[in-house]
Amino acid sequence: MTNMEVILAQPRGFCAGVVRAIEIVERALETYNPPIYVLHEIVHNRHVVEKLKKRGALFVETLDDVPLGALCIFSAHGVAQAVVKNAEQQQLQIIDATCPLVTKVHTQAQRYAQQGYFVIIIGHAGHPEVEGTRGCVQGPVHVLCTPKEVMALQIDEPEHVAYVTQTTLSLDDTREVIEALSARFPKIKGPALTDICYATQNRQNAVRQLASDIDILLVVGAHNSSNSNRLREVGTQAGVQAYLIEDAEDLQADWFANHPIVGMTAGASTPEVLVEGVLQRLRHFGVKTVKTMPGKPEQTLFRIPQILLNPKQPDKPQEY
Repeated sequence: MTNMEVILAQPRGFCAGVVRAIEIVERALETYNPPIYVLHEIVHNRHVVEKLKKRGALFVETLDDVPLGALCIFSAHGVAQAVVKNAEQQQLQIIDATCPLVTKVHTQAQRYAQQGYFVIIIGHAGHPEVEGTRGCVQGPVHVLCTPKEVMALQIDEPEHVAYVTQTTLSLDDTREVIEALSARFPKIKGPALTDICYATQNRQNAVRQLASDIDILLVVGAHNSSNSNRLREVGTQAGVQAYLIEDAEDLQADWFANHPIVGMTAGASTPEVLVEGVLQRLRHFGVKTVKTMPGKPEQTLFRIPQILLNPKQPDKPQEY
């Protein structure tokens, strides 16, 4: 395992939506008196969540665990309208950290429903983002993620069907499903291809490009992160042995016995410090060279809510 080489994917790691969500929690902790309540993991990464917990963030799975009138932040994955109404009934002060691209999907789905379309969400049932989108639609809605499920659909008005997609799926992930939907429902409506999440597509494209130059792929990301799991799958589909690891502790020396060139990427909710930790451990395994593949760094930025841009005179929540 001597003289191994590591090639880092470009882009990798945090996307603009994740950067925005984490900054929202950090600014809220600076502006208001902890504890600050966050509904669900702000992003799917244990290390990020634990760091914020130490600063005073309390992560809850239901609004029942948030005191009346407290400050509560919605995670980057978005929430259903029923959750928003419940928060209002509890007189909670809400700061919404939903990724703007997820909000765009909500708006698209609502528009289709208002126009009388049966709405299909291409995504994984049970994923927080998908459940949030489902909960924003008034009217018939169905979640699916395979062409087989498309063929099993029973719809009363097949000429009035529309779809939206989970943002952590790329155009490549959804192509077969969209083709099956278009074949079965020729008049189906759907978002423009440019509406696919840029971060998901970019990271998968980078892995495909990287795959031809490496012997093994490491994806640094949480096991409950949809986009991280897909990066591992993309590597496998490209013919490379791929592993999803949360941090350096997950590395196993025998993985590298016959693999002199290691590729590495990171999910959209993975901080770069975890990549650095993995690199440090790999140096003990014999890595001598680390380089980054050619690629243009992402420039996208999303604004944080106005309430956190003027922190000098906040309406402080009640202390508990």
